[in-house]
Parts: sequence; structure tokens; C-alpha cells
Amino acid sequence: MEIVVDTPKPKTKRMTHPYTYIDPNARVASNVKIDPFTVIHGDVIIGEGTWIGSNVTIMEGSRIGKNCRIFPGAVIGAIPQDLKFSGEKTTVEIGDNTTIRECVTINRGTEDRGKTKVGNNCLIMAYCHVAHDCIIGDNCILSNSVQCAGHVVIGDWTIIGGVSAVHQFVHIGQHVFVAGGSLVSKDVPPYIKAVRNPLSYGGVNSVGLKRRGFQLAQINHILDIYRIIYNKGLNTSQAIDFIEEELEASDERDEIVTFIRESGRGIIRRFGKTGSEEE
Repeated sequence: MEIVVDTPKPKTKRMTHPYTYIDPNARVASNVKIDPFTVIHGDVIIGEGTWIGSNVTIMEGSRIGKNCRIFPGAVIGAIPQDLKFSGEKTTVEIGDNTTIRECVTINRGTEDRGKTKVGNNCLIMAYCHVAHDCIIGDNCILSNSVQCAGHVVIGDWTIIGGVSAVHQFVHIGQHVFVAGGSLVSKDVPPYIKAVRNPLSYGGVNSVGLKRRGFQLAQINHILDIYRIIYNKGLNTSQAIDFIEEELEASDERDEIVTFIRESGRGIIRRFGKTGSEEE
């Protein structure tokens, strides 16, 4: 009698734990690693090389980029905490190489923008909340427990210190540093430090700009612009007119001027000698 011996097939490494649930309509790259007790809903896309820890919930409309790390307890793509939301199809978009730490919540958009977006190479630390229709640029850091209300816009390379709260519709420019524990209720122009209570202009973010390759001449040019805005005794409109007439055109000058002209909530002011915000 002939004896047939089955040749064992080579085992493939399983990247998804058997206690994980993935909806059949989700599109998850083959090398995504997902730890146990995580739930991936339908209409979700997850890019190559991403790791998702235990007890994470990724809900409908989430778009996760490549090489991201999402730590236990995070909830991505829950519906907006907005009573005007009526079930419209919207998304959350997370860029490549972004880290989302424990218990972060990022809600999807409403019909206003249709999406909430976090850029590439960001770090969103534990217990942060990013509400509906927020747009966060590339290379941003939100420290522990930063709370962003709806429709907030944060520019590239901005750092927000822990336990800060950002009012809805606030716009924070790029290369900004916001001190921890801040209440951000007005727009924060690019390239500056925002400090104290009430939140006020605290100088140019020269340390951050040097780290990112800005030349000394560029930093001094930015300093000259903000000296006119905050120290020359002009109101905002007068200062902007003076800057456009007297200072040499540059990318930095034009960005600052455009940001202030388009500000919907008004910009933060200089901290007064009496210990209060100057009008």
C-alpha cells in the first residue's frame, strides 16, 4: 500500500490577532499589525506598515496613512459631537508616519468641510481630542490632553503645550509654540510664542525656527514685523499698512499679513504692563 505524506505548507505570519474584528468592507493593507480587542468598522482604509494597539476603535469614514502608530484606547472617526450633524457622509484623514497615543479621540467632519484632517509626521499625545472639521498640518505636536473644538485650523510645525483648550474656529499659524495650560480663544499668527493668561504674544519662536533651518536674517525680518505689530503703538490695521509700505516683501511678511487680514476672531494681543491683555 502506498503511503502518501502531506508536505506541510509554510506558515505565513499573521499580522492581525484572532480577537480583532475587521469589517469585510474595510480595506487594510496586508502588513498592518493589529493587536487584540480592536474593532475596525466598514468604509475604513489603513495604509501599509501601520500598527494599531489593543482596544482601539476605528469607525466608518476613517482614512489612516502609512506607517502610523495608534495606541490603546484611541477612537478614530466617531460621529461629530455637533447637534447639527444629520448623518452626512464625511471622513477623518490621518497622514503618514503619524503617532496617536492612548485614548485620543478624533471625530469625523460635518457638511461644513466634509472631513477632519491630521497631517503627516504628527504626534497627538494621550487624551487629546480633535473635534469635527479640524485641520491640523504636518509635523505638529499636540501635548497631553489638548482639546481642540470644531473647525480649528493649526499650521505646520506647530506645538501646543499640554492641557490647552482651543476655541472653535480658531486659526493657529505655522511654526507657533503655545504654552501649556493655555486657553486659546483668538487667532495666533505664524512664527510666534503664545504665552501667559490671557494668552498673549510672547515673542518670535526663534528657537523653533533655528531648529527648522531658518536663517538669522529671516528670523530678524520676522522680529521686525512683530515689533511693528505689537510694540509700535499702532492698531492692527495701521500696523499691517505700515508693514506693507515700509518692509521688504518676503514669503514670511506676506504670510503674516495675509493671516492677520483673514483672521476671523482677531489675533492675540501683547501682554500689558498691568498684567492684562492690551486692546
